[in-house]
Amino acid sequence: MTVSFQPASGPARRTVVAAAGAAGLTVALTACGGSDDDASAAPSQSGGAADDAANGGGTGGSSGGGTQLASTADIPEGGGKVFADQKVVVVQPSAGEFKAYSATCTHQGCAVKSVSDGLINCPCHNSNFSVADGSVSSGPATKPLPEVRITVDGDSITLA
Repeated sequence: MTVSFQPASGPARRTVVAAAGAAGLTVALTACGGSDDDASAAPSQSGGAADDAANGGGTGGSSGGGTQLASTADIPEGGGKVFADQKVVVVQPSAGEFKAYSATCTHQGCAVKSVSDGLINCPCHNSNFSVADGSVSSGPATKPLPEVRITVDGDSITLA
């Protein structure tokens, strides 16, 4: 007696397993994101009244038309403040000088969390960046934080 095998209709097991593996890898790589590419570290500037209110700003911007972040009094000299929703950190390296940088670490894309002792600190792998110019003070990051344009009009600091 001869028994013949008739494959079931539909994709072969090998095709299904390969497709499932590729989909899983895509999800894993997306979740682990982050790169040393400065373009990926660009801050979101969508802003809006809800973001402004959540960050203590007003409901409008200054004459620059950007999202109001803070008043100059909110940013301590030699320190700064992280605005997580806008992915930006605003610093005051010296009296009356205000700068802003991307709040996305250039090492693996984590968000920087604090500013102290003249340094912008990333908690993920302990990279630190200078408030003066965004340069790396200690790694593993090797690239500086990209500067973000802001406008200071009177006592208002706004994304440009």
